[in-house]
Amino acid sequence: MAVEEGIDDYTQDGTVDLKGNPVRRSKRGGWTACSFVVVYEVFERMAYYGISSNLVLYLTKKLHQGTVKSANNVTNWVGTIWITPILGAYVADAHLGRYWTFVFASLIYVTGMSLLTLSVSIPGLKPPPCHQANIDDCKKASTLQLATFFGALYTLAIGTGGTKPNISTIGADQFDDFHPKEKASKLSFFNWWMFSIFFGTLFANTVLVYIQDNVGWTLGYGLPTLGLVISVMIFLAGTPFYRHRVPAGSPFTKMAMVIVAAARKWRVPLPIDPKELHELDLEEYARNGKFMIGSTPTLRFLNKAAVKTGSTDPWMLSAVTQVEETKQMLRMIPILIATFVPSTMIAQINTLFIKQGTTLDRHIGNFKIPPASLAGFVTISMLACVVLYDRFFVPVIRKWTNNPRGITLLQRMGIGLVLHFIIMAVASLTERYRLNVAKQHGLVENGGQLPLTIFILLPQFVLMGTADAFLEVAKLEFFYDQAPESMKSLGTSYSSTSLGIGNFLSSFLLSTVSDITQGDGHQGWILNNLNKFYVYKAEVSESMHVLTEELKVMRLKASNQEAAKGIA
Repeated sequence: MAVEEGIDDYTQDGTVDLKGNPVRRSKRGGWTACSFVVVYEVFERMAYYGISSNLVLYLTKKLHQGTVKSANNVTNWVGTIWITPILGAYVADAHLGRYWTFVFASLIYVTGMSLLTLSVSIPGLKPPPCHQANIDDCKKASTLQLATFFGALYTLAIGTGGTKPNISTIGADQFDDFHPKEKASKLSFFNWWMFSIFFGTLFANTVLVYIQDNVGWTLGYGLPTLGLVISVMIFLAGTPFYRHRVPAGSPFTKMAMVIVAAARKWRVPLPIDPKELHELDLEEYARNGKFMIGSTPTLRFLNKAAVKTGSTDPWMLSAVTQVEETKQMLRMIPILIATFVPSTMIAQINTLFIKQGTTLDRHIGNFKIPPASLAGFVTISMLACVVLYDRFFVPVIRKWTNNPRGITLLQRMGIGLVLHFIIMAVASLTERYRLNVAKQHGLVENGGQLPLTIFILLPQFVLMGTADAFLEVAKLEFFYDQAPESMKSLGTSYSSTSLGIGNFLSSFLLSTVSDITQGDGHQGWILNNLNKFYVYKAEVSESMHVLTEELKVMRLKASNQEAAKGIA
């Protein structure tokens, strides 16, 4: 009996220790192992958002860049941050495994953060301070200064490329899908994962941005760097408790094999009975902790890759399970594309939304609110919504739908998409009102502070957090859940790729609007002074001024003539 219990204690999903030995469920994994991963993510998110939340203000105030250039530099960097996980996922799934990929990438991450802290601390690595109202009159950063600062930023981005797709996957790997209790725990993992990491985000968006605005950038960047070092140490401390997956080969190569094999046999007819297609023995899948997947009629053309023609060349013949894994990754691409637009909206939080905040009254008594702190309301809103969703909404809806998640992941994402459209409508109306107030108080030309509280921006930030509780949490879980076991890191990277493309689209749209509206001598719609509606080209403005003066003289002459007639 004891022997049977011992055998039952081993995980059934193919996870091992770092030496490749099978692991006991009672010794490794579960919420104990996840606690180290989650605590790491709290500190890491504090480090990342400690840099990204206020980056646009550092670029404008310290490196003296304009609105469009600074916003695009932020979104291009953030886009790179979210795109590089594809590379990290490939290295993890094909070569090093998730754990070692994460460890090596963490060292690069810490290096980038350390260099960034130095670049904002050493006077010679930044231009001299400037207090001119027009930043075009300020001395620009030198090539060396820009190379040091952006070199550090993009070194950091390479590091996150290896950590981001693997850390959440490592956490999810601590639960055995073949064990009912652990599988149930995984359903809540992603909700509480997002809940936990946003504590770090909230700290960054409140405490760190205040320090950066009011104490100094050296301490404001030094604390996130220290936090990242602590987070890596915490993660390494949990090593004895982790379950690991053996690298299963390049997912890109596996998918390419299926597509090439199907293309080479495009004229070969499919058998009526799917059982005639090539498939490996069930025992081989069970030995590797993998699921055998039956043939499906979707993307039917790819089934030709499994048609037997006498060749065993892997570029001519694929197993049915390999074909279905490829289908699973390809079927998620339309969902990925659908999330690009809301990801573009999310990019506005750390750029134009914050620039809006700099034009408004930020005082509460004697306390001055940093503009980037409003992003903290995104976090607070999301935290509240995740708790309400997991503890109240799901139990009630589950009774009606019989779905363990309450509603499907795509339905949850759909609600988030609708909320994003509402957000941009609210943001548009708020910006229109802000500009009208600027016009009414004569603050269009001088770009002065408006007599409006910064909290008029609060609805769009709160709604953004609500939308994230639906869309971002569901998106992460969907891409992990729907990816095949051997491609989980790649599946998770789909979620970050969505945010990356969204940021690049934001840069493209901002540059395009600015370039198009600058034609015919106009200064464009998006200026360093956000209070301006529209600036006429110089010769028109000057002629209008001359005409106005001439009209004043004519009216004065007319009134003098009438007065003279009255006296006569």
